[in-house]
Amino acid sequence: MFKKILIANRGEIACRVIKTARKMGIATVAVYSEADRDARHVEYADEAVCIGPAASKESYLVMDNIIAACKQTGAEAVHPGYGFLSENAEFSRRLEEEGIVFIGPKHYSVAKMGDKIESKKLAMAAGVNTIPGYNAAIAGPDEAVEIAKNIGYPVMIKASAGGGGKGLRVAYNDKEAHEGFASCVSEARNSFGDDRVFIEKFVVEPRHIEIQVLGDAQGNTVYLWERECSIQRRHQKVIEEAPSPFLDDATRKAMGEQAVALAKAVNYQSAGTVEFVVGADRSFYFLEMNTRLQVEHPVTEMITGLDLVELMIRVAAGEPLPFAQEDIRRDGWAMECRINAEDPFRGFLPSTGRLVKFEPPAEIEGRVRVDTGVYEGGEISMFYDSMIGKLIVHGTNRAQAIARMRGALNAFVIRGINTNIPFQSALMQHPRFQSGKFNTGFIAEEYPKGFDASMVPPDDPAFLISVAAFVHRRFMDRAAHVSGQLPGHERKVGDDWVVLRDGVQHQVVARPIDGGYLVDYQGRHFEIVSGWRLGEPIMRGICNGEEFTLQLERHRMKYRFFHWGAQIDLTVVTARAAELLALMPEKAPPDLSRFLLSPMPGLLRELAVREGQEVKAGEKLAVIEAMKMENILKAEQDCKVKKIVAKTGESLSVDEVIIEFE
Repeated sequence: MFKKILIANRGEIACRVIKTARKMGIATVAVYSEADRDARHVEYADEAVCIGPAASKESYLVMDNIIAACKQTGAEAVHPGYGFLSENAEFSRRLEEEGIVFIGPKHYSVAKMGDKIESKKLAMAAGVNTIPGYNAAIAGPDEAVEIAKNIGYPVMIKASAGGGGKGLRVAYNDKEAHEGFASCVSEARNSFGDDRVFIEKFVVEPRHIEIQVLGDAQGNTVYLWERECSIQRRHQKVIEEAPSPFLDDATRKAMGEQAVALAKAVNYQSAGTVEFVVGADRSFYFLEMNTRLQVEHPVTEMITGLDLVELMIRVAAGEPLPFAQEDIRRDGWAMECRINAEDPFRGFLPSTGRLVKFEPPAEIEGRVRVDTGVYEGGEISMFYDSMIGKLIVHGTNRAQAIARMRGALNAFVIRGINTNIPFQSALMQHPRFQSGKFNTGFIAEEYPKGFDASMVPPDDPAFLISVAAFVHRRFMDRAAHVSGQLPGHERKVGDDWVVLRDGVQHQVVARPIDGGYLVDYQGRHFEIVSGWRLGEPIMRGICNGEEFTLQLERHRMKYRFFHWGAQIDLTVVTARAAELLALMPEKAPPDLSRFLLSPMPGLLRELAVREGQEVKAGEKLAVIEAMKMENILKAEQDCKVKKIVAKTGESLSVDEVIIEFE
């Protein structure tokens, strides 16, 4: 067994690999960019080596620097995690030439299956069901349009070296095919250094289901059941679960056997994933093979009881698999939510900055797990992927897994940046998701105009209004008992209050009881008992005999509550103060329609217009790159460019002016 391994990655997956290596008694080496100098994985590892500047292409993608770090530290093997160089055959080959073990498949397997065009040809030869398409690199957008028309719309345009939703577009007509090809080529070149693109038929109402495979050097290959990955936004997975609520045992077995056949065809030795698109009639077609550990591997670990990272390390060290296909269990139900640094209420734009507060829910062995690479006080950078952690739960059945995920999301505290937790909470409560009757178009179909707070209304607004009265009354009672008050003139606190929500007044009465307050509101009584203290972000207590958990924070006069994904702002004042507040004039917001503002922090990759140019509604104005994704900004109406304020290559902050219009 190895004595020391290097993890050629960062963030959550680097920490995940280090955790297993420690359990196995293996020393670890972290590599980091200058932007990651204070990152969690750097502190967590036994040793750490800086491999370059912030940009991935100058650090995490530089093979020479990683190989040099291995030689410097004496690392015998490299685990690549996912992304970066994890599916780079040249990296695997070079490590082998240097006498360093690649903890993953052999370079020839990576070369054959990592390339999506070649892997499809191999799949066909191995008897695996494949989807109709054009399996060669495409020269340009005009050729892409002709090919798309021959296949028949809709089509999927995909980067050959792509992954994680990058370098992928769906086109429903010639215009979208032409534009989608250009975008895919650009994104693929920037993300993977490989701009080859291919086209295949897009299956309408598809489900994305993948099979986890595992092979060793002795020729043993097994499948570890499936993962349902159909809940996606812009082709990026949002929620994963195992098993799939859609498959029957016959289809599950057929898909597993085909996945194993494909892995054996390339002498696959490690953990890998064969992805399928599955139709409504349970017909399935090969999509691609990911020759690496998947982001969503924890759900497979939860239902099988296996540690995939440990198995990868043991296989790389030459050990055989310690079990056969019939030995692999499938116990209960597991789900994973990807926690991303993005604002769901602003079109899921990237959110960067400092983690002022980071308190994940408590981990419970076999029930709740949190995989993350960040910490409270750490910085979320614009240079890397938006995922800051994964929340994984397990239940005896799907309903229990959903209930546990809802509870864990409800107790996940993150402040300083925006995250997709409200959106994840809304998905968990959606009847269609709960029924299991969904496909990859679920999010686009259910949220066609985006996501906003109205889509996660409070379960019981009266309860939150009563809690607001509880919180404010506790605050006022503490203020009334501070030391140093003039004897005989101590501050007195009344029982009658007004809770303001969106300008509407709600009359409440909050009387002290043992351990809390009894709140009367609209003829209902809320007996709330809690040991919560002022300033704590999580409030746990009992209301009318029922346990509850919610999050809250104070913003000047307002209290902001988070409960089951809902966010609500409430202000608690006296009746006289409410009367005076109603008379206060509202300040009109400034007119910003003459400016193009950056909707996110990021790099201004392209300016598509010039000063004095007449622009039509819908035309491209600029391209901003943030968290490895390109975001195209388009004109909302006909206009004329007066002044270009920002320059290509500049780093922009939120709401920074890019263009001024006449």
